[in-house]
Amino acid sequence: MKALQLQESGKLVITEVNTPKPGRGQLLIRIGAAALNKRDQFICQGKYPGIQLPCILGSDGAGKVEKAGEGVDKAWVGKNVVINPNIEWGDDPDVQQKGYSILGMPTDGTMAEYLAIDADRVHEAPEHLTVEQTAALPLGGLTAYRACFRHGQIMAGENVLISGFGGGVAQFAFQFALAAGANVYVTSSREEKISQAIDMGAEAGYNYKAKDWHKNLWKTRGGFDVVIDSAGGDQINQFIQIMRPGGRIVFYGATNGLPASLDLYRMFWNQLTLQGSTMGNDEEFRKMINLVGAKKIVPVIDSVRPFEEGVEAFSDMEKNRKSGKLVLKF
Repeated sequence: MKALQLQESGKLVITEVNTPKPGRGQLLIRIGAAALNKRDQFICQGKYPGIQLPCILGSDGAGKVEKAGEGVDKAWVGKNVVINPNIEWGDDPDVQQKGYSILGMPTDGTMAEYLAIDADRVHEAPEHLTVEQTAALPLGGLTAYRACFRHGQIMAGENVLISGFGGGVAQFAFQFALAAGANVYVTSSREEKISQAIDMGAEAGYNYKAKDWHKNLWKTRGGFDVVIDSAGGDQINQFIQIMRPGGRIVFYGATNGLPASLDLYRMFWNQLTLQGSTMGNDEEFRKMINLVGAKKIVPVIDSVRPFEEGVEAFSDMEKNRKSGKLVLKF
């Protein structure tokens, strides 16, 4: 079968590998589409911990069940499915266990024609989505769901700010907050992405590269109950200034590094919470899929490429000018 394999740091190739066979308790999935994530890019660049090569990349994937291994209900065969990329989260819903990993390194991932995977990693795909849209869901959708609801505790009527609209997780967080009935705002460095968010239902958007963009937001918008952030850095202090008392700042990344200082005085006086968040547990994955199905949420997709253009798609992702997911179709 064809697979997109990282053979050594920086060497990503489409190659022929053996087609896997489903073992006991496993399903064989014929992959219809796989989506790219920043995680894949970081692994290619050698910026991810515990890299083991060679490896077939890909945490996001969807397709059709072709074969059921021993001990698995044969009724799965022929079903359209989405794959939960969690590997051994563990029993504690609050935090992943030490041996936790994510599909797509060190375990071979979704960027191949076939994938054999444990049946408990497989869920029926939402009926309203195409295979390309379904493939865009897993990693970004799960990360956003946990940030929004387990930690952000977003409720109807609250003011929610999503930073960095344009990234996959941020766009899912935006859609989930809208689905919860919140008043949703965004930040971006690109005006076209702000316009896109407003067209999708945002109350307003702010260019975070503008000087003092955050000043007086608490007066004009009443302040924010929740901020969902992807970047960290010194902008954390800007968020602290625009929070309502009891507000929650949830961050799932730190691409801007550490803040030079932290306004602890304002934090304790206003009873604020600063909470880190990761991808999410298996129950949250199930709830995320159910929410997408119930609210008919459609992932934002930048483009769908033939699988043969997978290496070029990684190059495009590095340019950081996309809005939505890059998807490879088999």
